[in-house]
Amino acid sequence: MVLFKSIKTLAIVLVLSQVSCTGNLHKHPDKSVFRYNEAAGIVSLDPAFARDQAHLWVCNQLYNGLVQLDDQLNVLPSIAKEWDISADGLVYTFRLRDDVFFHESDSFRNKTRKVTADDFVYSFNRLVDPATASPGAWVFSNISREGNDHSFIAENDSTLVIRLNKAFPPFLGILTMQYCSVIPHEAIAKFGTDFRKNPVGTGPFFLKRWEENIKMVLQKNEHYFEKSGEEQLPFLDAISISFLVDKMTAFLEFTKGDLDFISGIDPSYKDELLNRDGQLREKYKDEFDMISIPYLNTEYLGILVDTNLPILQNSPLKIKAVRQAINYGFDREKMIRYLRNGIGIPGTKGMVPKGMPAFDTNANYGYSYDPEKSKVLLAEAGFGDLNPLPSITLVTTSDYLDLCKFVQSQLQEIGFTIELEVSPPAAVIERRAQSRVQFFRASWIADYPDEENYLSLFYSRNFAPSGPNYTHFSNAVFDSLYREAFAVNDHLGRIKLYRMMDSLVMSEAPVVVLYYDQALRFVNRDIEGMTTNSINLLNLKEVRKRVGESD
Repeated sequence: MVLFKSIKTLAIVLVLSQVSCTGNLHKHPDKSVFRYNEAAGIVSLDPAFARDQAHLWVCNQLYNGLVQLDDQLNVLPSIAKEWDISADGLVYTFRLRDDVFFHESDSFRNKTRKVTADDFVYSFNRLVDPATASPGAWVFSNISREGNDHSFIAENDSTLVIRLNKAFPPFLGILTMQYCSVIPHEAIAKFGTDFRKNPVGTGPFFLKRWEENIKMVLQKNEHYFEKSGEEQLPFLDAISISFLVDKMTAFLEFTKGDLDFISGIDPSYKDELLNRDGQLREKYKDEFDMISIPYLNTEYLGILVDTNLPILQNSPLKIKAVRQAINYGFDREKMIRYLRNGIGIPGTKGMVPKGMPAFDTNANYGYSYDPEKSKVLLAEAGFGDLNPLPSITLVTTSDYLDLCKFVQSQLQEIGFTIELEVSPPAAVIERRAQSRVQFFRASWIADYPDEENYLSLFYSRNFAPSGPNYTHFSNAVFDSLYREAFAVNDHLGRIKLYRMMDSLVMSEAPVVVLYYDQALRFVNRDIEGMTTNSINLLNLKEVRKRVGESD
């Protein structure tokens, strides 16, 4: 124990020395500068490649689209001031504001110009162009294609029409994604692939400086079109982003006041910051605030269930009772309390997470801890003392090894033998996509605010690798309900169908839901107006900062 404490003390001293060497990365005493760290790094400021949180956050400051989400995930106007949807759900007509201008740039003859409907036609066609190779090209998979016409039509400077080939009620929510941001063709013509570091958008901030892997500074757009009441947005003068890789270092910077907020909780400091109940420790309550909200992220174990695949020929996982026994066989409440300091909601319902309207707290489907029921199910499947279960391999990444060890230990008590295989994330993703792993840890974060996003994982036409159905779940009733939901334009009207689909999936058990995540933000007391939302998008245009000597 003494040796452990000495090593821990030495580690903290080394981290503190690293912090002191970084210097005060964000000191601007006469400006309101919001400072945060991005440990994952940023490689591009092109919204066509905004596929992960680090890029989404910064692109949300630089760009706008037709529509945007509020903190309750309602779709609101942005550059489009209003829109109509045809009765058959195939034609979307957007009327644009006439006071939106691109950031000043040498790519324009007169430094800037007004945004028109043609800019959206260009931006959307670029997104789906195979030459762009955007990971977001899928967002327009439902557009009508007639010859070379992708059916993005500028009727005039202020009217944009989008035609779909089939009704897709979540489409408006998809348009809120950063992939759908508007950019000018002049900037792509001038910078080409270097547009990634020479962004030109319409957002509340523009890129002032970027020293890759060191620091990025975004400056206030004085000509931004949105207001809060009668006040012009944004309120901040600038945003300063550092790129400290070590999260403990960033945490110490935050506690010193050299960062204004941190997001999420890392194992390196979770016990220092939170108690077992997920509450902020007393010594920090006067220093900063904690904001918590359900995060649209379901963490789960996936099980390949396609019995046509040779990999399942001798696997007990092809038996539904065995999959159900796994679901009943471990204590999610205990897992969240002791391994995640109370952060997260035990996954005792369906795949649709808390924070979505179709999440049903009183649902009678899902799984709670019941080891005796697990043993009964295994006996029904023909396994017991005389016929023990064959060993099952669970594939995970190192980040989730502690959770998987917990599941392994508890399942062992009821007759399972679980082997853990730790692989790099890229290898797990590839094997999962190619159906070369029977049992795997995964997560699904909502791309857009509709439950269809989660239920698409079980639609038979979405079999991986061409779609996200990594378990190869197939059920005719589910497929029929899934298609039926597209004919219902009202979201509330689709909730009943979504719950029926979720219940059906849980009864067949192609997944083991671990927990529904929570978005956590820790914010210094000088910051006002910081909010959060269930997709954990960083929105800084209405944030204020009290300026003083501490800056």
